[in-house]
Amino acid sequence: MGSHPQASSYTAAAPRGFFNLIWGIVATILSVLWTAICAISAASAALINKPHWVTLVTRAWGRGIIGVSGIKVQIEGLENLTGLRSYVLVANHQSFFDIFATAAYMPGEPRFVGKKELLKVPLVGFAMKHGGHILIDREAGGQAIRKAIKIIQSGLDVCVFAEGHRFNDNRIHEFEDGAAWLAILSKLPVVPMSISGSGVFFPRGAMFVTPGLTMKMRIGKPISTDGMRSADRTELTHRLEEAVRASFTTEV
Repeated sequence: MGSHPQASSYTAAAPRGFFNLIWGIVATILSVLWTAICAISAASAALINKPHWVTLVTRAWGRGIIGVSGIKVQIEGLENLTGLRSYVLVANHQSFFDIFATAAYMPGEPRFVGKKELLKVPLVGFAMKHGGHILIDREAGGQAIRKAIKIIQSGLDVCVFAEGHRFNDNRIHEFEDGAAWLAILSKLPVVPMSISGSGVFFPRGAMFVTPGLTMKMRIGKPISTDGMRSADRTELTHRLEEAVRASFTTEV
């Protein structure tokens, strides 16, 4: 699987005047404060074993940040999730707004797969650890995998950003096989989703959001993992990458 460039360059949108700049600064500050409040609330709900409350808080967190930033989220293909009890959602990754929008608008009980380094982030790390999110510790080996599968099979839905980290060059990069592996081991359907546009208004390394813009999420048809074995994860990863690439757009 190559990286198959979709465009040669991709730069952040310039602030549209003084008002837009101030809006972006204020929205970012408010988002940080809102994150702290929601992290405490989500962690508290998790500690008293209320996973659905965690979902409600996480949804409010995502919608609050999107709302204060004036971001419009276009979603296509939600009908493809109808009837799925649980699933593994696999997407590309351009900015933190991919997380906000997924948390805000995906049905079910969405949780995220992240790196163990997130545990070091004040409040957020604690909330993720206790809120049913999957934090990957490669040094833990099989123990980490068993814990991840247990979380997935508890009825939660899991979102994996399969490129490994954020890219804002307007391309789909090669997918890692961890998402396919988790789906196969947990025997859950896997759903591809492309995310377009979010890298424009909050690219990797940006300090403030450029508000009032649009991102697009396209949800593909679920792929059953029935009968698949661990050895099939490379082929499944390729199918997921190609499905995301096919629905990705360089202009929103």
